[in-house]
Amino acid sequence: MTNFVEELRWRGMLQDIMPGTEEKLNEGMTSGYIGFDPTADSLHVGHLTQIMTLIHFQRAGHKPFALVGGATGMVGDPSGKSDERNLQTEAMVEHNLAGMKKQLSKFLKFEEAGNGAVMVNNNDWFKDMNLFSFIRDVGKHITVNYMMAKDSVKRRLEGDSGLSFTEFCYQLIQGYDFYYLWKHHNCLVQMGGSDQWGNIVTGTELIRRKDSGTAYAVTTNLIKKADGTKFGKTESGAVWLDAAKTSPYKFYQFWLNASDDDTKKWIRIFTLKTQEEIESLEAEHDTAPHLRVLQKSLAEDITIRTHSVEALETAIKTSEFLFGNGSLEFFKTLNETQVLEIFEGIPQFEISKEELEQGIDAATLLAEKSSVFASKGEAKKLIQGGGVSVNKEKISDPQGIFNNENLLNGRFIIIQKGKKNYYLLILK
Repeated sequence: MTNFVEELRWRGMLQDIMPGTEEKLNEGMTSGYIGFDPTADSLHVGHLTQIMTLIHFQRAGHKPFALVGGATGMVGDPSGKSDERNLQTEAMVEHNLAGMKKQLSKFLKFEEAGNGAVMVNNNDWFKDMNLFSFIRDVGKHITVNYMMAKDSVKRRLEGDSGLSFTEFCYQLIQGYDFYYLWKHHNCLVQMGGSDQWGNIVTGTELIRRKDSGTAYAVTTNLIKKADGTKFGKTESGAVWLDAAKTSPYKFYQFWLNASDDDTKKWIRIFTLKTQEEIESLEAEHDTAPHLRVLQKSLAEDITIRTHSVEALETAIKTSEFLFGNGSLEFFKTLNETQVLEIFEGIPQFEISKEELEQGIDAATLLAEKSSVFASKGEAKKLIQGGGVSVNKEKISDPQGIFNNENLLNGRFIIIQKGKKNYYLLILK
């Protein structure tokens, strides 16, 4: 058994900890949990800090519980938000739960014996509880004064949007989750992001007031990017753990494109590498930052854990194809969906099947049938200067003819202007 709290501490993850928690955990195997709200049918990289917390908890010899909020998913949580979330139907929540269970199983060892992870759904204990039972058995133990003193509640009350009664009750509902798991599963510790501290402490207080019990709390830092932009967001939206929502290639690129400052923090949080391994990688990186050793190590580690070794290999080959000397043989193995994913955000132009069958000269193709160049004169100049590649091969003749024989996978032509400017021509 290892020191879980110390592991979080050296990795820069630890934010708040209730007195006595570290000592309790060091006594022996302890059960603890983190809650996940099923607001979508996939988790995203914003959930990874809590997933890694559960991984470290299990690796330290403790028993992790992953609580999926089948009930609370239909109720808003004011923590860290300025507006109330959209409430979901029971069918939507069930659909989302199925996706989340599948993903969490990739990260945690779910076994009945020993410290195997356990997944619980709070709908199991809330579905038969009526309002009167709740206010009698839970509400009477926590005062309104106590609830209103929480920062998350204060911010919403002082803001323009206000706070609904539904959201106001959330800390009682989450507090009862902790009480139920403490009572029935001997869960002594609740973990979560630092924005959950108020709700977690409400749970420990409910346990103390209702049953004179003792429970503990640990929270982790909220992840922020060095440039001030939101972690886990890109121009195209959230970075999901589901390959159907965010391709492994884009997932890999998200980590690969991280700044040096961010990577030095993230490699501690999102990998299981030891302190010695990380410090060695940092020294190597500092010697030759342009090689991006840290970024590559981080991206490879988390892509394998989230997807697979095969997905990582495809992501690397895709990167090599776009930014290195990757071959067309790799491109030919991709299906149409994968091709369009790779070139998402890259200028695309449709070419008429009939016109391409007759043949189109290079300058016309690139300046009139598409907008790779503003004019045929500009196209001719750069082609003659060796600055244009078609399907990864440089062209030199502006009058060279292109037709259906130049299509890749029966539908695409890849244009490269300079080293990094890509365009995709698509047969319509």
